[in-house]
Amino acid sequence: MPAVEIRPGIYWIGVNDRTTDLFEGLWPITQEGVSYNTYLVDGEQKGLIDLAKGLKTDEFLDQVAQVIDLSELDYIIINHMEPDHTGILRTLRRIAPQAVVLGTRKTREMLEAFYQVTEGVRVVEDGERLSLGSHTLQFFSTPFVHWPETMMTYEVTHRVLFSCDGFGGYGALQGAIFDDRCGDPALYEREALRYYVNIVAVFSRPVLKAIERLKDVPIEVIAPSHGLIWRKDPGRIIELYRKWAGYATGEREMGVTLLYGSMYGNSEQMMNAVAQGVSQAGVPVEIFDVARTHTSYVLPSLWVRQGVIVGAPTYEGGLFPPMAHTLDIAVRKRILNRKAAYFGSYGWSGGARREFARLAESLKWEVVDTFEFHGGPTLEDLRAGEAFGRRFAEALR
Repeated sequence: MPAVEIRPGIYWIGVNDRTTDLFEGLWPITQEGVSYNTYLVDGEQKGLIDLAKGLKTDEFLDQVAQVIDLSELDYIIINHMEPDHTGILRTLRRIAPQAVVLGTRKTREMLEAFYQVTEGVRVVEDGERLSLGSHTLQFFSTPFVHWPETMMTYEVTHRVLFSCDGFGGYGALQGAIFDDRCGDPALYEREALRYYVNIVAVFSRPVLKAIERLKDVPIEVIAPSHGLIWRKDPGRIIELYRKWAGYATGEREMGVTLLYGSMYGNSEQMMNAVAQGVSQAGVPVEIFDVARTHTSYVLPSLWVRQGVIVGAPTYEGGLFPPMAHTLDIAVRKRILNRKAAYFGSYGWSGGARREFARLAESLKWEVVDTFEFHGGPTLEDLRAGEAFGRRFAEALR
């Protein structure tokens, strides 16, 4: 995509990535893609804010060249050290050795560890300002949004916040970089939630601290490192992040995430009965087959909903492995303090319920009901499953 002027003298010169399958080597983006948003502030002095992944070096350099010659570059501003933000740094330093690298004190340490860069680096302090002539930048320390060195950069004159991973999301840009030009904003909001839960949710308290830190800063444009640039309604993505961060410790949305796994269809039959019971109680339910759905897509539902029903058979004396894996990721992402219930089938012996109980204890989930059946479900079992789902939904109220 060509460079886009966001505000006078401020350019988006980012690149799309539609070939990487796994973000951070873990979260699938094969269908959605992702953007690496880099910004150029073109004043009497010139600064690049954030970079891109190494595989996009040629495209990135072509983007910069649309606006300035790299021999004119004065500053490289590193908001965050993760390699999708800094992967081209070594190449850029060879081409523009005169440019000074700016970042937090922790960034300076990481620059040496990741890239053996020690010269031409200057630490900026929280609140410090840097004049580029017709533009002034201000730096705000936002540690653990989502690494300890992270900061955000603010252009004072045009009130643009370069927010790094904060307020970002998955999704390659589809020809439009702004929220008011986007043909499918719901897609980017949905992918921002998935990104938040996959990447940032463990650090929800620092997210809320960062929002509080910036509350008196007048912001007209939110320019994150991934996803849409918010210029029509920048408050929208801030409030979404505030809401999502609040789910870590506060009230969540009324609804049930129904996770199931089934080897031969018995637990799936029961899942349908349980889901029917939940729906009869008028409570929204979202259903995931954990053997066929990557946890990346399950986590957002678990994060925002108050109730969880787990349905899975006993497998070799324990919980069906794909379900155990999904719940282990929930433990790692600290999806705590939900109301939960368990159902499942068993063959010659049980064991799944015991393993579920251990995982639920780790998650501090309140288990309000369990239900097991032997072999294939009878009509009586299915009716009991329907009542089980209805009771659980009513318990959420």
